[in-house]
Amino acid sequence: MTKRQAAARTKVGITLDHVVGAAFDVLDRGGVAKLSTRAIAAELGVSMNTVMWHIRTKDRLLDTMAEAVLGEVDLDGLPEDWHDQAAELLGRLRRAMLRHRDGALLVAGTFPAEPRTLAFTDRLLTALLRGCPTRKTAAWTAWNLFYFTLGLVQEEQAAPADNRDRLRAHVTERRFPGLSSALDDFTSVDFAARFRFGIEQILHSASTGAAPEH
Repeated sequence: MTKRQAAARTKVGITLDHVVGAAFDVLDRGGVAKLSTRAIAAELGVSMNTVMWHIRTKDRLLDTMAEAVLGEVDLDGLPEDWHDQAAELLGRLRRAMLRHRDGALLVAGTFPAEPRTLAFTDRLLTALLRGCPTRKTAAWTAWNLFYFTLGLVQEEQAAPADNRDRLRAHVTERRFPGLSSALDDFTSVDFAARFRFGIEQILHSASTGAAPEH
């Protein structure tokens, strides 16, 4: 068997789903920093060329993985009320990202035009269009909710305790009186409560104030 025939046989035996599954195994063990073509190839026991043949580019791999994370968000059994429906959708997205190490960092910066990502976005916008005063308000609120969720989950997944200790060591009442007075709440690790508060705050604002038209 020639090298070309062997490579062809390997490509037939390995699918894109296998590559993406191996990529998640690498991600969950080592985080985004360890996610590489070499690591995925080693996970599968194939050459890097075989992996690249399936993913084409690193960006395409990240898009495919982000699409898989969005695919973990169940779109069935949602509350009827638009406000509760939007909040539940974002809660499910948060939980999907938390299931994977660096899940929010993985999703951040991607927006693949793929069925599951678009289905989630459509469901969220459909809910917001029922409760927001204008289409623009609904559209911009969807982004605000998405970015807030991404940012908070990234903090939750990458926030070692020593970072907070260093912050406390540098904040004194004399130099930073406002920050010092609220430091315990500012550095709160009750991410679930912070998430619920932030989502409620955004949704309340969206229902009572329209985005500027110009």
